[in-house]
Amino acid sequence: MQKPSFLWAVPFSLTLFTACHSTNPKDATASTSPLSAQVTEESYREYVTALAADDLEGRKPFTNGEKKTLAYLEREAKALGLEPGNGNSYLQEVPMVEITSAPAPTMQVKGKQSFELKGLEEYVVWAKRPEVNSTIQESELVFAGFGIVAPEYNWNDYAGLDVKDKVAVVLVSDPGFYSADPTFFKGRTMTYYGRWTYKLEEAARQGAKGCLIVHATEPAGYGFQVVQNNWNASRFYLDNRNKPTYKCAMEGWVTTPVAERLFSAAGKNFQAELQRAAKPGFKGMPLGLTVSTSIQAKVKYDKSYNFIAKISGSKRPDEAIVYSAHWDHLGIGKKNAQNDSIYNGAADNASGTAGLLAVAKAFKALPQKPERSIVFLSVTAEEQGLLGSAHYAENPVFAKEKTVANLNIDMLNPYGATKDMVLIGQGQSELEEILAEEAKKAGRYLAPDPTPEAGLYYRSDHFNFAKTGVPALFTGMGTDHVQLGPAEGKKLLANFTANIYHKQNDEVNAAFKFDGAVADLQLLYQMGKRLAFSNQWPQWKPGSEFKAVREKYMKR
Repeated sequence: MQKPSFLWAVPFSLTLFTACHSTNPKDATASTSPLSAQVTEESYREYVTALAADDLEGRKPFTNGEKKTLAYLEREAKALGLEPGNGNSYLQEVPMVEITSAPAPTMQVKGKQSFELKGLEEYVVWAKRPEVNSTIQESELVFAGFGIVAPEYNWNDYAGLDVKDKVAVVLVSDPGFYSADPTFFKGRTMTYYGRWTYKLEEAARQGAKGCLIVHATEPAGYGFQVVQNNWNASRFYLDNRNKPTYKCAMEGWVTTPVAERLFSAAGKNFQAELQRAAKPGFKGMPLGLTVSTSIQAKVKYDKSYNFIAKISGSKRPDEAIVYSAHWDHLGIGKKNAQNDSIYNGAADNASGTAGLLAVAKAFKALPQKPERSIVFLSVTAEEQGLLGSAHYAENPVFAKEKTVANLNIDMLNPYGATKDMVLIGQGQSELEEILAEEAKKAGRYLAPDPTPEAGLYYRSDHFNFAKTGVPALFTGMGTDHVQLGPAEGKKLLANFTANIYHKQNDEVNAAFKFDGAVADLQLLYQMGKRLAFSNQWPQWKPGSEFKAVREKYMKR
């Protein structure tokens, strides 16, 4: 999963979803449907154990681990009787480019005051253009507030502001984070416009030569040390040489102390300007400063693959419910204290990919074929920036107009069954009500995301479906442990986050549990089945930033 570590808070009942807390929950795999089938622990155990095995070498794109993973998925899909999802093939080619940046060690600032900034310590930048050298030579700095253009909020930080061939300086998160009004943007709940990736994309759309985001730990959701991991590192992008778009020559972050220094040199107070930028009517401004630096880049083009299988619908095969999960992980790295160098990624995300196969097996066990098509999409390069799902969204097997919903599975519970299931992105779509109803039938309940300001809804593969307007659901691990209770469940998740997530010991071992994942998978399976045997088209809710996108092309 491409996100910083986090902890779920102790869950509580959501009256919004009419799902109630049950002190004696029923078996979460129970169903009263005459077409019932089960996601079994036996099948999930088999699939996740195989996908997290050392033999798959950590499932990193461009490696033998990728070849072995794709071969395994094809064998199992054929054994289940799943159809190839991309014409006659189970594979969808994903052309990518790897850019390894080597920034200059310093950045020169010139104005009424001139000074030098230290790379890594005070700023982190990288190249996005596949050029040998990106040079920023006395480029003007322009403050563009939060760097947001959001018509539905009547907000445009770039209105009347010229950033063409200049370097935009923007703030992390969105204005709602700094407001006591929960209806302003979405209050402390991050919107799409608060994501740092959006800010870089918008700066490019405005023609900026560079974009520097001012880091702050609380609104970012992680410390500057996380940003520092990008220094002298390689980054992957989709290879768009056949349809080139404008890209900033330099992207990156500066620390808050650096921003304070820059604004002071411009005769401004940074904290005062931050507060001004968080209020309606904000107007950006040039800072009267220039910056100079350079970035050397090494470029490598290669191809990875998404895996797509399907069950064609019996009545409306052109309409699809898409289950998604990413198959990739981090590969082989340095050895840990236990002499283990393989990042097996059992929870992240062998669990999700195994879940696709287990759900597919349950659908194949039905006495009747689903009326709509069911697509099982296992994407590449999630860990590199959601690239496989971005490519699929741009080149879908089923057009967005015919895609009913996306149900994304990223990191299933590895520490035991819980009464709750966490909903990420509360208030986005009507898929939430369907999940709540299925949870209630199973004697379970939904808990909200306890850190909505972190913007987790925008950090996994469903986000690329949402950007194209397809209603997309994302869930997280619960903590109300069936046997141990919520306090111990929270400790188990805290331990996973601190000591297992993105480490070599994320593997199937004696501590790895299967029942919690199976219970969650059964709910997602019930959701997909319900949609597959109906004419229902779930909608985005009022206030969702994706509602207008869907409505623009869904003229029914």
